Formats: sequence, structure tokens, C-alpha cells
Amino acid sequence: MNEEIEFILDAAKEQMQNAIEHLIKELRAIRAGKATPAMLANVSVDYYGSQTPLSQVANVNTPDARTISIQPWEKNMLQEIEKAIMIANLGFNPMNNGENIIINVPPLTEERRKGLAKQAKAEAEHAKVGVRNARKDANNDIKKLDVSDDMKKNSEADIQTLTDKYVKEIDSLFSVKEKEIMTV
Repeated sequence: MNEEIEFILDAAKEQMQNAIEHLIKELRAIRAGKATPAMLANVSVDYYGSQTPLSQVANVNTPDARTISIQPWEKNMLQEIEKAIMIANLGFNPMNNGENIIINVPPLTEERRKGLAKQAKAEAEHAKVGVRNARKDANNDIKKLDVSDDMKKNSEADIQTLTDKYVKEIDSLFSVKEKEIMTV
């Protein structure tokens, strides 16, 4: 196989893998009724004037399936963390007991479950668009190469095989997340 074609295929594969990794990160942030520290992954706290991820100023853990416990490394950060959680608009009501912050994760309503499933589906579709864009870029790059038509056709078939593989993986990730969300 031509080195240029191999390079194009590797670049497409990397782009598609990045789309999968981004999807996994986004799906992790969608809560499915069970408390996880990942629910607070997008919360940033004002730490001495700079926005800092919550995980860098506090220990976040889940003592049980319905509770998230946040223990700041500095006691004076309690109010800032509480404020950041409220600003993040995650639908949580943090309780500050002077030592740490406790969040009781309410059980999801059927309507909320459907909304979260819809959100997960949108993220999956977004990932598929990323995979298809990688395919389009790779096919365009191959068309520009000065190689035989057979090599171009074979390369395009390889890219389509790669695309199908990643789209199937996206569908699989989505169905697992949807099942997790819809399970009461």
C-alpha cells in the first residue's frame, strides 16, 4: 500500500477514535439515576480568581447510589463549591454541613429519563457526524493522490469499512447508555 494512503487512513482512524472518546466523555456526564462523580465533571470552581475543575479542589465520591459527597481540601472553599454547583444548573440541591457538601441525587422521573435518552441520542448522532466527516476528508484526500484508480477504490472501501466499524461502536455505546438511563 502507498505511504500517502496509509497516512490518510491513519489520520481518518485517529479522527474517528477521537469522536468515540468524545462521545464516551459526554455520555459519562449524562446521569442515569445513579450517583457518580462524573456528574460533576463539568463543574468549575472559582479558586483564587481562576476557574478550576471541581476535582482539583476537592475529593468527590459516592458513598451510596443516591449520594455524592464533596470534601474540599480547603474549608474556605465550601461556599465557592456550593455556588459553582448551583451555577452549573445540574438540578442538584447541595447541602453544606460545614465539613463537606452532600448532594442527594433524586430518582429520575419517566419524563426526565426520556429527555436524557434523547440527549444521549443527540450526542451519538454528533459522534456519527464526526466519523462521517473523517470519512469525507479521507476520501477527498485520496481523490487528490496520483495513484491508480484501483488503489483509490480499494482505499475508499477501506475507509468505508472503518466508518462502518466506528458507527457500529457508537450505536453500541448509545444502546448501553439508553438502557442504563431507562432502567428504573
